[in-house]
Amino acid sequence: MASATPLGRLLKPRTLAFVGGDPAEIAIRQCVALGFTGELWPVHPHRSEMAGIPVLPSLGDLPSPPDAALVAVNRIATIEVVGHLAEMGAGAAICYASGFSEVGGEGIGLQEALIAAAGDMPLVGPNCYGTVSATVGAALWPDQQGLARVERGVALVTQSGNIGLNLTMQNRAMDISHVLTLGNQAGLGVEDCLEALVGDPSVTGIGLHVETLGDVSRFEAACRMALDTGVPVVVLKTGSSDRGALIAESHTSSLVGNDAAYGALFDRLGIRRVHSIPELLDTLLVMERLGPLPGRRIVSLSCSGGEASVVADSSDVLDLEFPEFDPDHAGRITDTLTEFVTVSNPLDYHTFIWGDRDRLMRCFTEVMDGPVDAAVLVLDFPRADLDGSGWWPTLHAFVGAARETGTPGVVASSMAENMPAEAEVAVASAGQVAVRGITPALLGLEAAAWWGRHCRLPAVDRVAGLSSAQVTITEHGAKSLLAGVGIRVPDSELVDAGEAARAAGRIGWPVVVKRSGDAHKTESGGVALDLTDPVSVREAADRMGGQVLVEQQVDGTLVEMLVTVRREPPVGWLLTLGAGGILVEVMADTRSLLLPASAAEVSAALEGLAIWPMLAGHRGRRAADLDAIIEVVESLRSLVLDRPDLVEVEINPLLVLADGAVAVDAMITSEVHV
Repeated sequence: MASATPLGRLLKPRTLAFVGGDPAEIAIRQCVALGFTGELWPVHPHRSEMAGIPVLPSLGDLPSPPDAALVAVNRIATIEVVGHLAEMGAGAAICYASGFSEVGGEGIGLQEALIAAAGDMPLVGPNCYGTVSATVGAALWPDQQGLARVERGVALVTQSGNIGLNLTMQNRAMDISHVLTLGNQAGLGVEDCLEALVGDPSVTGIGLHVETLGDVSRFEAACRMALDTGVPVVVLKTGSSDRGALIAESHTSSLVGNDAAYGALFDRLGIRRVHSIPELLDTLLVMERLGPLPGRRIVSLSCSGGEASVVADSSDVLDLEFPEFDPDHAGRITDTLTEFVTVSNPLDYHTFIWGDRDRLMRCFTEVMDGPVDAAVLVLDFPRADLDGSGWWPTLHAFVGAARETGTPGVVASSMAENMPAEAEVAVASAGQVAVRGITPALLGLEAAAWWGRHCRLPAVDRVAGLSSAQVTITEHGAKSLLAGVGIRVPDSELVDAGEAARAAGRIGWPVVVKRSGDAHKTESGGVALDLTDPVSVREAADRMGGQVLVEQQVDGTLVEMLVTVRREPPVGWLLTLGAGGILVEVMADTRSLLLPASAAEVSAALEGLAIWPMLAGHRGRRAADLDAIIEVVESLRSLVLDRPDLVEVEINPLLVLADGAVAVDAMITSEVHV
């Protein structure tokens, strides 16, 4: 029975229509190959049969409105066909044709006409490769594809047709339930698919290739549901580079948005972000098979000290822990080995027990019988033309020990080609997971542990983002706004250069003189520090000319920081914390979060900065006032919520003291209504 969701008829169709010539016939053959048991209705005005099935001359000759239809005609005819399908009550239309908004010009108008023609009918594409539902054998797909019929599996959603095609042709031991390619997202977007897939009991995990999001609020809600129901979501976000963003916009007409904002959004929602297509598949495979891990304590097993070192080195930059065995645990492991083996983690168990399944099983069981969250075995099989029989006892011992101790297990080959398909199947049948490569396996374990932590975190509401035209509020006005929400700023006066000395006398010595309206004052000589008398103030002000800002100099600075909040459509308000002052470009030391951010989240971000030792009080230095930084963040949040016209607020530097924090330079961008 079809799902009750708006995409139920598309994901679980019983009747399919195919409008067009050769691409439509290819799709029909794919449905037959996948064992689709529903009705297949080819539609073409001149052909008599396709793939051995009689052809209907027009949509008006269909027996009933189809649950889904592949529209594989030119872009002009596509609009007419989609309109007819919508009028007759079809469940969905997949539009294969290109030449719409992705090419600009008249293509934009054609896409608008296509959207109008579809009305409320779900529309996939245009400029897409189609969809495959392997759970029912429905392939609205005008090319070959490599999926097999399954009852349950992971669903893959991409905006790229060719990436979708490639995903169907990979040969990992993973069941794939659906592949959906969205193209221009004129109708269905990533959030629509995610909503439907999260609620589908045949979907055990979801992999996304995202260039942009349309409705972030709906995307968030679907991700929250995935987190609550234990469905892992892994995302490959492309367009993070300037060139990648340009390509994404050209081939799918997508506005990709700020990459750091997307990263912060994914992290908040418990969506694991990856950076390559193989990592998307491998990470999803580990997370889907093992589930969320309760912690990050890993044990590693290999019969080689070299492999143990590779594991140790590969995990050095990952958030994984390889704890040393306590004396009792180490003693139990030692009893299963010879006196020539040194027990450590990662463990090189040597080859003394190679081929002896019982001894290997005892050793592996003792290793896993302790405070362990997951185990990894490094095992490379010989080529098919060589004798691999001696490797199977090790594999069987590992999966047996994992099953006996209830420890999630990963079998990793050091080289992808050394993991045969039969080994992957054997590991999967035992409820564990095989991964082609040590680093991919460790990344998958890190992701599963990260997911486990997110499953235990409370939800945080999001502040919605907007877009607008922009103007700049320079330093004096910006700092007045900051002071209005409780952020500490120096006493200051904006005056003509000739009045600077008298202003300094009113403020109190020492003072700083700055050129007004200059965004890069330090580099251009627009800042004069440590001025302690009227003569030096007058000289500095005369050199700068025009209006100058005279302000109290702040002493006792421990750290200079950058703190910004910026509206990043469609994601929300992005908070960036990092090293400030002239070190911003030099160090590029920043961490980003989405607002609202809790005090714990801000603290964790600060701890991730390279300047953290300076904030924490390195080598006897005084510790900076971390609470003051958190208060500045809270004040900025209040400011942007109360002023919907604001686009960006930048404080650089925020001087962090032992007992407070002072914004000594700031710039604010706001919207203009023309």
